[in-house]
Amino acid sequence: MKVILLQDVKKVGKANEVVDVSDGYARNFLLKKGLAREVSAANLNDVKLKTGAAEENARRALEAAHATADKLSGAKVPVEARGGADGRLYGAVTAQDISNSLKAMGYDIDKKHVVLQNPIKNIGEFSARVKLHPEVSCEVIVEVKIKA
Repeated sequence: MKVILLQDVKKVGKANEVVDVSDGYARNFLLKKGLAREVSAANLNDVKLKTGAAEENARRALEAAHATADKLSGAKVPVEARGGADGRLYGAVTAQDISNSLKAMGYDIDKKHVVLQNPIKNIGEFSARVKLHPEVSCEVIVEVKIKA
């Protein structure tokens, strides 16, 4: 029996694939658990439309990430932290601090997307990588100042 998989099924196939499985497996497992649908013209058209919409959404997300990367690349992100007179910080500037500063600048970037090579424990300028999309990332300059 030919079925269209709605989800990835181990050792059978990936989502939106048309696969040929035994009748019993299809009726008793795949269809019953909602993992597949029978092949018909309407079901094939639904899958085609959903796949096209998903590709369009992915393309738009990539374009948005490129646009944000162009604006954000090389931008200076001011971060204030508590520190002593010798220029050393009491703690460290974390990805959360950089994310909060980026949000204050108008960019909605989660702390999980900010990558620091080394912990920032002094005042000055440091570089950090911001991952906007699996294919797009950019470098920002973090300006660390002592909080007054």
